[in-house]
Amino acid sequence: MKLLQIKMYRRINYIAAILVLVCGLGAQAQVTTSSPYSRFGLGNIKGSLLPQFRAMGGISTAINSVTGFNNINMQNPASYSAVTLTTIDVGMSAGLTSLSRNNLTETSFNSTFSHLAFAVPVSRRSALSFGILPYSDLGYTYRNTVKIDTTNVDQLYEGEGGLSKAYIGYGYRIGDHLRIGANAEYIFGNLLTTRATEYASAGAINAKLQNKNSVGGLNYSYGIQYDFNIGKKTSMTLGYSGSNSGKLNSTQTFYATQYSRDANGNENTALDTLSSVDNGKSNLTLPLTHNFGISIKQSDKWLIGADFRMSKWAATSINNINSGLQDSWGASLGGQWTPDATSYNSYMKRVDYRLGFSYDKTYIQINNQDIKQMGASLGFGFPLPSANAGSAFYKINFTTEVGQRGTLNNNLVKEQYINFHLGFTLNDTWFRKYRVD
Repeated sequence: MKLLQIKMYRRINYIAAILVLVCGLGAQAQVTTSSPYSRFGLGNIKGSLLPQFRAMGGISTAINSVTGFNNINMQNPASYSAVTLTTIDVGMSAGLTSLSRNNLTETSFNSTFSHLAFAVPVSRRSALSFGILPYSDLGYTYRNTVKIDTTNVDQLYEGEGGLSKAYIGYGYRIGDHLRIGANAEYIFGNLLTTRATEYASAGAINAKLQNKNSVGGLNYSYGIQYDFNIGKKTSMTLGYSGSNSGKLNSTQTFYATQYSRDANGNENTALDTLSSVDNGKSNLTLPLTHNFGISIKQSDKWLIGADFRMSKWAATSINNINSGLQDSWGASLGGQWTPDATSYNSYMKRVDYRLGFSYDKTYIQINNQDIKQMGASLGFGFPLPSANAGSAFYKINFTTEVGQRGTLNNNLVKEQYINFHLGFTLNDTWFRKYRVD
């Protein structure tokens, strides 16, 4: 008995050390996004999706299991009730972005820690999940040149930061077909934006507005799923998930200053502070969201599904000011196929193959032009050898997303991207009681 406990503790310490190392590397490598569209609202909304769901176009609302391997689907907490083994998922993301406007093109590369999530079965019908992942990313630097009378004036825009989400959730199965669940989420982070007006001549008096919002507060999400058989080995699942329109506390720091640049273009110390706000108390309103989904699957073989989502961004406010956003909606279609999850003589038959498509009308509208986003995704789930006499299972999930946002019409920016997501998933029988005959 004692030997088994020692082995379990060693295993926990070993995996915990790996997770701390991976998270540390992710934090050091983290770079904010490079997207001018992140200027609007709260930045680029990341979504609560692990790589295995992103590979299927983002479908998740009506998914609780695919091939018997436990996954954490925090997008719909009702799915936690399908978790039967202790599950850990940790990952990183990277992206290559190309921005185009008129005849100009700019390319950037960013990488970041993407998620750390745990799920633990509480009973035969329920499970608990908790973790941390990004909520939004803010990162842009660009300028516009306009002419006032006969003088060229540069308008400079910069932003950096983002919000993260720590959550804890519980899912419960009622009877044989109905699942319900909810998450409590703490959203926190900093949003820093700068807007400046500069004149071309050296020594000219320029103006700058700097605004920082330190955000922190609770929000809630919830979900329900109902599944039923439509064939001997085939079942259908209907799902709904959503989040409330919560208010987060915000501490605002604001400075309006005047400054000049020297002959080499370096910014001098501020000449004067025209206005300032330190530790101003305010709030930030999140949108009410709704997600609807349907999926059909054949156990241990294949799954296809579709999602539809909508968010009430038009009611969102920052520092009690309406941010000029519009309501958004989107749809996803995707699926997964595993040729033979139990094959012993062909590794490629045990691999999960995933494909998906997505389309979104975002909450951004510029010059009466809706900013739309569309993409396609391809992914794989690579199983690793089991351990501990077949009681522990491992899988590496890799996903590639290709897509674009925006348009070249009306002098706007077209953003094309290739995103890579890598996740490591562990299923194990932790916390069970060992018996010795």
